[in-house]
Amino acid sequence: MSHSVPNRNWSYPTPIKFGVGRIAELAEQCIAAGLKKPLLVTDKALASLPITAQALDILAAAGLGRAVFSEVDPNPNEQNMKDGIAVYLAGGHDGVVAFGGGSGLDLGKMIALMAHQRADLSVWELEDIDDWYTRADASKIAPIIAVPTTAGTGSEVGRAGVLTNSATHKKKIIFHPKLMPAVVICDPALTVGMPRFITAGTGMDALAHCLEAYCSPFYHPMSQGIALEGMRLVFENLPLVYADPNNLDARAHMMSAAAMGAVAFQKGLGAIHALSHPIGAVYGTHHGTTNAVVMPMVLDYNRAEIETRLDAAAAYLGIKGGFAGFREQVMKLRALLGIPTSLSAMGVKEADLDMLTDMALEDPSCGGNPKTMTRENTRALFQACL
Repeated sequence: MSHSVPNRNWSYPTPIKFGVGRIAELAEQCIAAGLKKPLLVTDKALASLPITAQALDILAAAGLGRAVFSEVDPNPNEQNMKDGIAVYLAGGHDGVVAFGGGSGLDLGKMIALMAHQRADLSVWELEDIDDWYTRADASKIAPIIAVPTTAGTGSEVGRAGVLTNSATHKKKIIFHPKLMPAVVICDPALTVGMPRFITAGTGMDALAHCLEAYCSPFYHPMSQGIALEGMRLVFENLPLVYADPNNLDARAHMMSAAAMGAVAFQKGLGAIHALSHPIGAVYGTHHGTTNAVVMPMVLDYNRAEIETRLDAAAAYLGIKGGFAGFREQVMKLRALLGIPTSLSAMGVKEADLDMLTDMALEDPSCGGNPKTMTRENTRALFQACL
């Protein structure tokens, strides 16, 4: 019997405790996962905020200590990881509470992954290529409880973390199936105190994940449906939370959209991420904000391949005018959120375009782009984004 549907591997198993106030369950979820002495990993900016003190109070009250590691850069690197592992081992910890935005979540996962691996295994040997993850001893990976405090990356439902090599300035995706958190606590109240530019940038990251997954040519109808609904939630709720940070309903919908984006991008990412990863690694820009800057130009670049699909999305999203209407909606959202209009405005230099093009073509996100990315058309795309 002939058929044309390809074989694919799908995975959606994350347990999520979703709702306002669910942070109160942090200690019981740690205990249920077998943790007696967790290390809470977060970033420098969050470390001093009341939500972090609250989380540590909850752990301490249950006799789980109040250990915290927060020397995490906005684009975390292997030195942050080594420092975190030193604190983890010195404190005799048995698991990680990854608390924060993408950087805190990703670095928490990396510490749990690498703390007990054999000394000669480099984290770079676990890059998301083929079956490289099998080089790690799965039984030595510590349990992870993930607590997102932004509505953006969706790292809480993923099996990977992004780590920047501080020597080469390249962002690498480090993958292992056991990086899937044992449990996720999604409490929208934790996102209320985010600075507005972080609310904007992380929200646009969620949109980029949904959009690229939806447009990716690979076969994955589950992701396709999740991506479409995720886009709807962002278009409807991101303007609301930007206008009123205390709108808990809109915050909740954005938190759902972020998790949905990361679940959906199993289907693939594309040129938005292939461009923003090198820019973030070289210039230290905010990842979601960079995605938002290049999004309209990438839509133009892919137009021939994605027009029909975005016509269908626009109809579902209640956007008139098909592809053109969808692009216009992205432009309106960017303007409303005060996103920079070009890469030049973010400090990207024309002299670096050849290097950035090389880096973009090495990025694994390339493979999911609807249009084949070549040296020539990728450099032209960067030029258009300048």
